[in-house]
Amino acid sequence: MTATKRMTVSQALIEFLANQWTVDGEIRERTIPGVFGIFGHGNVAGVGQALAQLHAREPGLMPYHQARNEQAMVHQAVGYARMHRRRATFAAAASVGPGATNMLTGAALATTNRLPALLLPSDTFATRVADPVLQQLEQPWDTGLTVNDAFRPVSRYFDRVQRPEQLFSIALAAMRVLTDPAETGAVTIALPEDVQAEALDVPVEFLQEREWRIRRPLPERAALADALQAIRSAQRPFIVAGGGVLYSGAEDALRAFVELTGIPVGTTQAGGGALRWDHPQYAGAVGATGTTAANRLAADADLIIGIGTRYSDFTTASRSAFQHPAVRFVNINVAAFDAVKHGTRVPVVADARETLVALTDALAGSAVPQEYQERVAAENARWDAAVDAAFAPSGRDRPGQPEIIGAVQEMTAPEDVIVQAAGSLPGDLHKLWRVRDALGYHVEYAFSTMGYEIAGALGAKRGLLAAGDDRDVIAMVGDGSYLMLSSELATAVAERIKIIVIIIQNHGYASIGRLSETVGSERFGTQYRMYDTAAGDFQGPERLPIDLAANARSYGVDVIEIAPGPDAVDALRRAMAAAKESDTATVIHIESDPGISAPDGHGWWDVPVPEVATLESTRTARAQYERERTAQRPLLGEGN
Repeated sequence: MTATKRMTVSQALIEFLANQWTVDGEIRERTIPGVFGIFGHGNVAGVGQALAQLHAREPGLMPYHQARNEQAMVHQAVGYARMHRRRATFAAAASVGPGATNMLTGAALATTNRLPALLLPSDTFATRVADPVLQQLEQPWDTGLTVNDAFRPVSRYFDRVQRPEQLFSIALAAMRVLTDPAETGAVTIALPEDVQAEALDVPVEFLQEREWRIRRPLPERAALADALQAIRSAQRPFIVAGGGVLYSGAEDALRAFVELTGIPVGTTQAGGGALRWDHPQYAGAVGATGTTAANRLAADADLIIGIGTRYSDFTTASRSAFQHPAVRFVNINVAAFDAVKHGTRVPVVADARETLVALTDALAGSAVPQEYQERVAAENARWDAAVDAAFAPSGRDRPGQPEIIGAVQEMTAPEDVIVQAAGSLPGDLHKLWRVRDALGYHVEYAFSTMGYEIAGALGAKRGLLAAGDDRDVIAMVGDGSYLMLSSELATAVAERIKIIVIIIQNHGYASIGRLSETVGSERFGTQYRMYDTAAGDFQGPERLPIDLAANARSYGVDVIEIAPGPDAVDALRRAMAAAKESDTATVIHIESDPGISAPDGHGWWDVPVPEVATLESTRTARAQYERERTAQRPLLGEGN
């Protein structure tokens, strides 16, 4: 007879999660080491009670952490997962209605970035006995629909526990997706508030420790042979290294491969850290926000080797980056969906590390021509000089963003982590930040979510601390993103978690303002200005009298304000030194000049411009757009 325990659905789920383990080679860690939660009537008696009961019985088995915003809970889980290379993440529990839907953006972010996060949104009554309940959305054409159905398109797995007995199959299926390198993303289990509190007989076996081994599939023999043939026959191959390199733990294998072959490497946003910035084969960022070195090499390459990349439009410069008339593609990816993109005839559906090891063993004695290696060195030297010039202090009262990045870079340790997500900073960091550690660069640019930075940095720091690593985590955030979501500063204070947050105030949306100019919209609606009643717009000269430093101080963090002046960059260096010496969370506030851009990396991004317009600026932009679009290729793998 099977041994059972009488438990509620919530009690069984929380205890089940506490006993799930991820195994990756010799690494074994809890898949779900904790739960973020905000309680309401939909979950306080379910998941909330279950967490309280387990904590009373076995403190520390499933820690609960308060959060201030439901979206930020998911961002924290993603930041944590990034630092653990997708082996672990947090659960995020929210109440019915607005609490649940507040997590939708976080779910989309997790899925787009291929990073695991477990979402536990509460749902309205499965029995409908009190229909409609508080915060329930009603649709007369489908009375069974709830707001949680909105999670379906943004989740890699979605299910709803309509009856207690469904918990077992749903929980196991959710764990499979969370730990699957090809399928992972947001995993959503909707929990009706009545079902959460219902009891059932739970098999003891369901509650015992269970291991989930991460798959590291080897390349198939035929696919490996095709890849080797393509590499051996190439004269100017180029590697695009994406986040899959890091999630596979393949950075050492990549380094060995390029040192053997001499093939240059460009990284995507997610791939930052795959190779140190000063490695001879590293050409920097590639694509729309790339370096001149990487983009020139990519344009002339006769073979592109994509490793763990999903080939976003920024990576391919909207399919204009690879211009060789006979360019071919070898795509190495654990996900077949990404491996077959853009017309490649050589998809290698396998683990990045295992494939690189196999390629390196088979290519012993092979290397690209010496003149190609010399060109790589020359392109890198030119770009390094451009970065040095961009970092040089100008003495302006309000420094440009490149100067600010340079000063922060100078004051960080090689292992420190930079976190960013949206605005003009991702592009500037992608070009300029000199990554010195595999985990040192975390720019969430798949969904590029304004407001991710502080919560993501907090999650990243949690992840590092859980691994016994106390390196500093620095979030750089523009005033636009800060205003979107700054509340997790209170969480950092409450849990005494040290992060460094640099608010760069440019009085508006610097990135979109710059883009607005390029598409002929003249920065309309992109600056923070007082409403001009006479003109009926926000285009006047009077700036919004906002004090973000005072706002940050109200959360209880230490705040260092840097006054505009010719010594602002030196003051920033001193502020960074003080923040790194401190044991508490610190916010540094500095004003910048949004008109100063990073060096041009010769990348393009397809943003359509109106075909007809009365604005002369728009007509001029359209003409430029039509010229640039001629370099676009409808199918990247045409040369295959």
